[in-house]
Amino acid sequence: MASQARIRPSEFGIVEKLGKLNWALVTVLALLGCVGYLVLYSAGGGSHEPWAWRHGVRLVFGLGVMLVVALVDIRFWFRWAYVFYALAFAMLLGVEIVGELSKGAQRWIDLGLFQLQPSELMKVGLVLCLARYFHSAYLDEVKSLFFLAVPLVCIALPAVLVLKQPDLGTSVMLVGCGAALLFLAGVRLWKFGLAIAAVAAALPVAWASLHDYQRQRVLTFLDPETDPLGAGYHIIQSKIALGSGGVWGKGFLQGSQAQLSFLPEKQTDFAFTMLAEEAGFAGALVVLLLCLAVVALSLVVALRCSHQFGRLLAMGIAVNFFLYVLINVAMVTGLIPVVGVPLPMISYGGTAMITTLLGFGLVLSVDVHHTTNIPRFPTDL
Repeated sequence: MASQARIRPSEFGIVEKLGKLNWALVTVLALLGCVGYLVLYSAGGGSHEPWAWRHGVRLVFGLGVMLVVALVDIRFWFRWAYVFYALAFAMLLGVEIVGELSKGAQRWIDLGLFQLQPSELMKVGLVLCLARYFHSAYLDEVKSLFFLAVPLVCIALPAVLVLKQPDLGTSVMLVGCGAALLFLAGVRLWKFGLAIAAVAAALPVAWASLHDYQRQRVLTFLDPETDPLGAGYHIIQSKIALGSGGVWGKGFLQGSQAQLSFLPEKQTDFAFTMLAEEAGFAGALVVLLLCLAVVALSLVVALRCSHQFGRLLAMGIAVNFFLYVLINVAMVTGLIPVVGVPLPMISYGGTAMITTLLGFGLVLSVDVHHTTNIPRFPTDL
């Protein structure tokens, strides 16, 4: 009966929405950020300078952004999904024109108060774009190769731009997350088989297009001992630090590889290695379980959502976070070449943290508005 119609979450006030937030997810993300503060404090030699205090400020600001995004009606994000993607893509193009060059890479735009890395925003923009595109699709359309041309272009264009910066790790993440969303949207497995065959055929061309240092990373990955003081130095020192931590670790501020500066990039790419050296296998396992909890809680949000946009959005953000963790841990343990992917919420990096929390703000918004009716097209809102 009309008088017994359920009130939708989008009709609730701010207080009611705050009560409906997934506080378990908020808590786990905050805990990971606090672990990151301790790691960066140790990386600074027991000092808040130069990384820990900035990380703390960004964590507080990012959590605020996440909560604000969570309270916004999910239909707003649906309506503006393509615009968000277009803005992120425009900033990627801007990097080619006015981007800041640092350590041989052109990935940042200097905005005065801070440097923005558009490729991080594109990770969220791509998920928003694909989630909206497939929300408006019928199953028969998803089966059509012609219908898949648009999302494939939306994945390929930013991936190529990011690869040119060069940033192989982020480019791989964009392709991986995009492929996962295609699969979740219902694309048949045989089409992925065709794509894999095409990629295999293109490997010689891709190898030739890599920068010298990227090819060297791959060769060093296969045999790091061939250049122990050069290209193989990073991964050799990482393995030494990981192994020396043992089960319980050497203790806070007691990691010799990190504190004596044998471990390179300990505040960014190799933050997990530093954590494992000081907290041991036990501490590293706790952090990985926290990361797994973030993914699991996000998938629960996706499964209980009543609309396709929310399901794909929550799963896309979860996949993106999972790839972050998987690639970083595999990289520092020598399972894959070093590709420069940080550990989310723990490694030092402003844009990466803010966009990670922005993404989970969208997941929280999906949860708060999981019963909201979203029509196939914004004109019907």
